[in-house]
Amino acid sequence: MHILEIPSFFMPYGGEFCLDQAKALKEQDHKVRILSNVQLSIKHDLDGYLSLPFGREEHVMDGITVIQSYQRGIPKVVKPNVNRWVKIVQSMFRKYVAKYGQPDVLHAHCAKWAGYAAMLISKEYGIPYVITEHLSPMSLKEEFGEDLSKAWQLPMLRKAYEEAAMVLPVSEELVEATACYYGEDYRWQAVSNVIDTTLFRYQERKPFGHRPFVFCCVANFEQRKGYEVLAEAFREVCLKNKQVRLHIAGQDTDSPECAELMAGLAGVKGYGRVSRKEVARLMYRSDALVLPSLSEVQPLVLLEAMSTGIPVIATESTPHSLRIKGGCHIVPIGDADALAEAMLDMCDHYEFDGRAISEAINRMASPEVIGEQLSEIFAEAQHHRP
Repeated sequence: MHILEIPSFFMPYGGEFCLDQAKALKEQDHKVRILSNVQLSIKHDLDGYLSLPFGREEHVMDGITVIQSYQRGIPKVVKPNVNRWVKIVQSMFRKYVAKYGQPDVLHAHCAKWAGYAAMLISKEYGIPYVITEHLSPMSLKEEFGEDLSKAWQLPMLRKAYEEAAMVLPVSEELVEATACYYGEDYRWQAVSNVIDTTLFRYQERKPFGHRPFVFCCVANFEQRKGYEVLAEAFREVCLKNKQVRLHIAGQDTDSPECAELMAGLAGVKGYGRVSRKEVARLMYRSDALVLPSLSEVQPLVLLEAMSTGIPVIATESTPHSLRIKGGCHIVPIGDADALAEAMLDMCDHYEFDGRAISEAINRMASPEVIGEQLSEIFAEAQHHRP
């Protein structure tokens, strides 16, 4: 099949999941490319806003051809930015067809706004499209607000869901959690994101009888990730166990704000934003991962950590498909005392089968498994004509 991936956001603002799925599909012998228009923010990334290319370019990332455009967003004018983003994607698609021909299937990542753009392209060219949905209910609530009758975006996004050959939420829980936004009148099948099971592979850890127990947390320093809860819990942990360390990585985990939150905790080390290879190295140096998120859809770091053979402590926002027996320990959201208790218990009772946990993740989220699932879905999608 000829498959075109259209992400709603892409590097340098995330989007690794799109590239990973493209690589998994390529391994299934499909022709796969990525068409990406990234809206840059002058407020959050002035350097990128000024320095990234102004024209469209084509380059290769990990063996996948990426047709790339960077759009300069206009601060505080959401609707014009959205309209312009969609028009740019449509224009890029016309040029793509002229060079590569029509794809058999469009694969949009998130309805907002790649799914909507895919729907418009589908109507014009008669190409079926599939939407993989990643966005969390918390992020949607922040954008749409409490009064959904005033959210001009929702009729457009609901239509994109309804017209799709298939919607692929990355967890079953996401369907019910987003029904107030997208409705329920659409076809769906839950499909996990991909993790690189070669990079995040099983590895034995050194015994920690005579060394500190090392927790890691890999998440951007933002309210939704629960760092305030983690700081409070780790203070309690340190009072009862001096031989414990916490290494944190992700955007702004090396910021003054993060340092202030963790002040007085000698066992904490912030790495800031790191590459995926560095994330893997951090996990190999750790005994467990802790993720105190207030809201999640499918946190890949949990899959990656368990794939390397270490257990994780996460909150009730974690989908049930990731709650691997013996590998994933769940605590209530926002409960620092419960989190501290779970961390201390893990230090004292470190008994689990890391290899079995790693193998379970491989069966769920390896490139081979997800590539085969998507291939079957896309083959069926070709029978769905707009």
